[in-house]
Amino acid sequence: MEKPSQTPAALGYRMPAEWEPHAATWLSWPRREGISFPDSFDCVLPALRAMVEALTKSEQVCINVCNGAHEAEARATLRGLPMERIAFHRIPTNEPWCRDHGPIFLTRNADPKLAVVDWDYNAWGHKYPPFNLDEVVPTQIAKVLDLPVFDPHMILEGGSIDVNGAGALLTTESCLLNPNRNPQLSREQVEQRLHNYLGVREILWLRAGIAGDDTDGHIDDLARFVSEHAVAAVVEEDRDDENYEPLQENLARLRQMKIGRDKIDIVTLPLPKKIVRENLRLPASYANFYISNSSVLVPTFDDPNDATALSILQTLFPDRRVMGIDCRELIWGLGAFHCLTQQQPAV
Repeated sequence: MEKPSQTPAALGYRMPAEWEPHAATWLSWPRREGISFPDSFDCVLPALRAMVEALTKSEQVCINVCNGAHEAEARATLRGLPMERIAFHRIPTNEPWCRDHGPIFLTRNADPKLAVVDWDYNAWGHKYPPFNLDEVVPTQIAKVLDLPVFDPHMILEGGSIDVNGAGALLTTESCLLNPNRNPQLSREQVEQRLHNYLGVREILWLRAGIAGDDTDGHIDDLARFVSEHAVAAVVEEDRDDENYEPLQENLARLRQMKIGRDKIDIVTLPLPKKIVRENLRLPASYANFYISNSSVLVPTFDDPNDATALSILQTLFPDRRVMGIDCRELIWGLGAFHCLTQQQPAV
């Protein structure tokens, strides 16, 4: 496993869009003793099983587990699924949010066609220690796959960025410019690292995230590329809701943005009604969908807007099966399907 001296962009690498073909989806199986699902670990297992079942119909599923006992727990939950489509890897993690602690995969036309970026990781601004196991996951996966690794020396979670695969990247000021991430870096320096290590040209900045989001405003709860020039963005219709104003500001920004010379096509997604548990507002959002090879997995919340969101997304992804999976328990961990998954591109 080599550590190249040049940047990925200089070597012709780019981060593909999520809808481009996958070789696999990577997951990190949650630990019963972890902090993500307090007093509700067993309640989230049906959603995890439904997610893996859907993914096995689309592509290989690679699951990080800590040890044999942890693998046995996962296998018990997944019993009856096509296990030839599931591979377990002894890569221990602290928590299950593979989008944020996992590798960002890059592709190019020349060999080696696939590479890994190992961004630094501090559990969303040192909110949830320990994170020592999560921090080294990208390099561990790169060892398994025998891939070159790039080290940008910057903290970044996968859920804080979204790309169109053609040079544009969406993110938020509230997360990437938060002093709990990279206080030593200016906005321009952050942008330069994104250019150098993801092969993007245009950085599109929204302002802030939704209420209840402990990540300081990850883009994957707000606005997602659904094609090279189209973005699905969540909006709140209730003017009295705390999400109304910040989401309107994000929408106004999107309307002013261009990719190249073209304005962005914007499709709005509703939000489910406010979900509160133990006096904590939960970051329920239909934007936290995951695009696999043959399906789009969408979190649902037994809400009247579930059907509306699924219908909109089915229109946007006509060649994939748009599937709603109940996430009323999973969202207690403050994340959903996009947060749990990390795509490995096909090369």
